[in-house]
Amino acid sequence: MATTEAVPPNTYGSSPQAPSDSSTSVAGLVSGIISDAQTLLRQQAEMLKSEVREDFKRSKRAAEFGALGIVFATVGALGLITALAYLLHEQFHFPMWASWGIVGSLFLVAGGVLGWLSYGLLERFNPLPDKTFNALKENISWQTK
Repeated sequence: MATTEAVPPNTYGSSPQAPSDSSTSVAGLVSGIISDAQTLLRQQAEMLKSEVREDFKRSKRAAEFGALGIVFATVGALGLITALAYLLHEQFHFPMWASWGIVGSLFLVAGGVLGWLSYGLLERFNPLPDKTFNALKENISWQTK
């Protein structure tokens, strides 16, 4: 009689080469994750550049219209300043130098107040696109860990 020995079942599955296959697939998964993370970082960097470009385009357009507005307002204000100085001279009989001094002082104070307010607003201004920058920073810190 022929005796047959029972072969113990393979603990790694159906083939004895499963451990190297799984390590290969894990390495492939890890390299795929790293590749995807690098792609994500590149895409976020491009998105950041695009967002900054768009913000600068809007700022440039606003500055152009603002500059034209300032020129027109300056010409109009000079006309009104001249009229106000002559009004003080004619109506209140101030000497011309005093009329111009009063008008100049009023505009000097108004300009100082507006400059101070502008400085306060610019101190709080942040030109960076916060959402994209924070997402990019988070991904970089994740990738370096």
